Amino acid sequence: MSFENLGLSAEVVRAVSDAGYERPTPIQEQAIPIILMGRDVLGTAQTGTGKTAGFTLPMIDILAAGRAKSRMPRSLILEPTRELAAQVAKNFETYGKYHKLSMALLIGGVSFSDQETLLDRGVDVLIATPGRLLDHFGRGGILLNGVKILVIDEADRMMDMGFIPDVEKIVSLMPPLRQTLFFSATMSPDMRKLADKFLINPKAIAVSRPESTADTVAQHLIVVDRADKRDALRTLIRNEEVKNALIFCNRKRDVDILFRSLEKHGLNAGRLHGDMNQSVRTETLASFKAGDITILVCSDVAARGIDIQGLSHVFNFDVPTHSEDYIHRIGRTGRAGQKGRAFTFATPEDGKYVAQIETLIGGPIPRHVIPEIGGEDLALESGTKRSRGRGGKSSGSAKAPASGERGSRSGLGRSKAAPAEAEAPVETVEVTQTVEATQAAEAPVEQPAAEKPVAETAAAEAPAEKRADKAPASPREASPRGGAPKRQRGGQGRNRDNEADEPVVAFGDHMPAFLARPIRTPSSS
Repeated sequence: MSFENLGLSAEVVRAVSDAGYERPTPIQEQAIPIILMGRDVLGTAQTGTGKTAGFTLPMIDILAAGRAKSRMPRSLILEPTRELAAQVAKNFETYGKYHKLSMALLIGGVSFSDQETLLDRGVDVLIATPGRLLDHFGRGGILLNGVKILVIDEADRMMDMGFIPDVEKIVSLMPPLRQTLFFSATMSPDMRKLADKFLINPKAIAVSRPESTADTVAQHLIVVDRADKRDALRTLIRNEEVKNALIFCNRKRDVDILFRSLEKHGLNAGRLHGDMNQSVRTETLASFKAGDITILVCSDVAARGIDIQGLSHVFNFDVPTHSEDYIHRIGRTGRAGQKGRAFTFATPEDGKYVAQIETLIGGPIPRHVIPEIGGEDLALESGTKRSRGRGGKSSGSAKAPASGERGSRSGLGRSKAAPAEAEAPVETVEVTQTVEATQAAEAPVEQPAAEKPVAETAAAEAPAEKRADKAPASPREASPRGGAPKRQRGGQGRNRDNEADEPVVAFGDHMPAFLARPIRTPSSS
């Protein structure tokens, strides 16, 4: 079947032909006629099968008739990452070059004023990431009650990145009568429940098994010690005929470390991750596509939607913790019927994550051994923890504490290896001794009458009015500012039965009686 048989206009077919495409992919062949009918679509297809053209081509024909109003886009395409949004925008420019449709791209890292200028003119197609779109809406720069077509692309990635609450808020701002196109590379039960919230009687399209890899990608698994991973990567790059390659790391800081290591060893490398400035990210990706950079070390920000023609290799320097990410990473190569190779470096402690990937793809990943590095005798462990955590401390070898061994927050200094039953008596004795020692130290020491100073004895015999004008010699002294006397600690043993008969220390003749404080005088023996 050709594109002419799908019901597309002559202008769109001509633009597709200019781009070098002759036959539609399975997802395009099934989705385009349904979208042209105005029905909701739930599309599931593995990455690299042409999902983007599957919804952009019919949207161009649908939007060809009509006119955009200021700040009221006629269609909206939500993408999880800036790179993917920019890729879709480029496709619209390519396929819609014979139409006069206006388009705006709302992504982070770009000036708000430039984007607001485009929105003020009115746009037919709005391509945005959820965060930046809500920023514009909060500023009052956009209205969504005129959206007739909504596209939620890479919905599973949206969920992984935590964008679903933002997506739900955006959908609530749109009219209920609209056409919604929901596309995802994988379709889990949670994803299906989410789709049911947004779609009305959708046409489900699944061109392949939801969780599968392309047959054009040769997969290899290399098991090495953690300390040998960089040497193994460099050796493999030199042994393989690498035209261009993506190297994926799980963490952004590892991207920077590996990039500097490759540069140090004379390899033509670049880096790409979410913490970089948008202009630098765009320039780096453009240099990689142009061939100025041969190897691009990146995070999962490059695992979706980046279409690089003729990408020969993908290296997973780290085993992805989410098995679905493995499909998207290696899906960057072997696209459009071309052959590709994907290598995954795993340490023995990564056995759990490798097992999850092999369960997802329905078969084992063939082992590959680098003779210079070795690793034939290494086996993947079935443990659930990696050997080292973020702080570099061992986390896989420590034995889990038995029931009752874990201390509370107040017992951080307690040894986890000691049973709780053995700790309780020791703590009780220590607390009891501490309380008794505190009470003994704070209890007032009564002096014998013969040893009391003359001044203190005279003060005890003096009238209460005169003693109030003088600073008391008792440990329960009044404050230096003439305020109420300080409260004595550890006074649980005080006898309050005789307090009414005891003299008081006040602030002067005008002090109310209810603020007076009794003071105990040493009783004579």
